[in-house]
Amino acid sequence: MNYLSNTVDFFLGAVGAKGFHGYFRELDREPGIQMHLIKAGPGCGKSTLMRKLSQASPLPVEHIHCSSDPDSLDGVIFQTPYAAVIDATAPHVLEPEYPGAAQQVIDLYHTMNADILTAQQGEIVALFYQCKALQERAARYISTAANLLEDIRRSALPVLDLAKLERYSDRLAHRYLPHTDGVGSERIRLLSAITPKGHMVFYNTVSVLAARKVVLHDAYSAAAPLILKRLRQHALDRGYEIITCPCPIHPDTIDHLFIPALNLAFLTSNSWHTMCFDEQKNIHCTRFEQNDTLKHCKKRLRFNRKAAEELLHQASIAQQEAKHQHDCLENYYKSAIEFSQVDEITTSLIQKLITNA
Repeated sequence: MNYLSNTVDFFLGAVGAKGFHGYFRELDREPGIQMHLIKAGPGCGKSTLMRKLSQASPLPVEHIHCSSDPDSLDGVIFQTPYAAVIDATAPHVLEPEYPGAAQQVIDLYHTMNADILTAQQGEIVALFYQCKALQERAARYISTAANLLEDIRRSALPVLDLAKLERYSDRLAHRYLPHTDGVGSERIRLLSAITPKGHMVFYNTVSVLAARKVVLHDAYSAAAPLILKRLRQHALDRGYEIITCPCPIHPDTIDHLFIPALNLAFLTSNSWHTMCFDEQKNIHCTRFEQNDTLKHCKKRLRFNRKAAEELLHQASIAQQEAKHQHDCLENYYKSAIEFSQVDEITTSLIQKLITNA
């Protein structure tokens, strides 16, 4: 799927209602991809290695960012040849299913001086523990916020005219998704996540992947996921390669859908990710509401939304504290790494993935 006219940014994992949820295994199962799994400790140069690979590529590269530190990379994906280099350590541990054939391990553990690290064992263990505790605190905040937002969605569902919604979804498919002779396929990516910088959305990726944008304005996040679920199936049945973007908090629902071959995106707009682009097609999901039942519970729904907003803010603060502790942890490891060996591995990967591609 050579859809990139420029470098794009995504997440591939984030903390949601049930803790960290990642899609690294789904990436590993995309047809034809060659996976390179980096195994190393913190501060060993994983993100730097991936940035150097990206900078060396003459073609656009897909950047996979870390939701715990968006300035750091969890992966880079090359389109030609189709290959990915990813951080395969916790919390997105990925082990090779077909070693050598479909996945290759890039081991950086040998670049560490264990004697230096052992001498600082107490401080290192304490920092690992603090990072874990802070991330767990952030996860609890996000989980509680997710429950409140789910209450909003469930309150709105009975109000929807589902038959009308389905007919409208089918008309959208007829208008925007002509039949092809292709075989449908899907990639899973996250366009947004709760991070130490707050709720981040990669709007630049929307601009790169889609000149045509159909925006579903849905304050309750009830109608849009149903429309997108139906459009997703239409797109696959009609032979398109698609990029599905689940909600980072509720992975079972879809937030956005890209069809790169058509330069098209179907996007959800709400208070968490407002979509505002030139010449976008706007669809207001209030058109699917059968009655004004929701006005009787607006006070509760408003409370839920404000409480969820504050909880997600507190989650970001906990992630900021975790990042600070992780930065301290990285400093210990950086003092024990032989970075010249990491540079040699980087040069070898550039030769393999880019120069000889």
